[in-house]
Amino acid sequence: MPQRPRSPDVCFVHVANRTLVYASFLFVMLLSPGLRIGALIFGICLCLQGQDPQSSTAQMEAKGLPPRLTPADYQAQAKAGTLTLAAEFKGHSVPTLQGPLSTEDFVVVEAGLFGPPDTRIKLSADEFSLRINGRKELLPAQRYGLVVASLKDPEWEPPEKAAAKSKTRLGGGGGDEQREAGAPPPTVRIPVPVQRAMAQRVQQAALPEGDRVLPQAGLLFFRYRGKPQSIRAVVLIYGGSAGAATVALQP
Repeated sequence: MPQRPRSPDVCFVHVANRTLVYASFLFVMLLSPGLRIGALIFGICLCLQGQDPQSSTAQMEAKGLPPRLTPADYQAQAKAGTLTLAAEFKGHSVPTLQGPLSTEDFVVVEAGLFGPPDTRIKLSADEFSLRINGRKELLPAQRYGLVVASLKDPEWEPPEKAAAKSKTRLGGGGGDEQREAGAPPPTVRIPVPVQRAMAQRVQQAALPEGDRVLPQAGLLFFRYRGKPQSIRAVVLIYGGSAGAATVALQP
């Protein structure tokens, strides 16, 4: 069947849309690197707005870590009613299934909750807090999304640094030798795909929330920028539907 010719108005709208998209692309490319990344992320967010809300919610849901065999496999344990809260202090390290990450702005606790078979419990990060060095003020647990901006991957290297190492091994001059004396080191910008991959790793490792069947395990995050050497005592505090528990951890 021959195709029906498009009206001039439809053709005009089609060409106008293509022109607008092309102009938007040129505009993004003219931005500074920092603004360029922000504009691209904003565009991705606009695209996600058109997706099914249920699928987006499923993508953002924390998965948790595999629970260890028993509560005794963690650093410390305490009873909360019929449940057992087990935990281990990780400092500024962020253990994930794909390897460790780090953050200077938060400290991390790996927690596991155990109970009788088929026990269900409603979990929330709001039920956990941390006391460091006996201070009166408690640190409330934070959602994993707040940690993403401060994440670092010890195995990732900027392309410029990797290239400089390669030149040095081949006998050429490295980037450090070519840099002017006294000049500050260049700002390292982590590519968006690397940031997205780290965010997904933390999302998978965070303690799941909502109605769950025990055992469950995952990471809890608490905002703390102090050095690990300054931490002398750590206490994890739980207060939820199962009861209350206090777990003294080893810093």
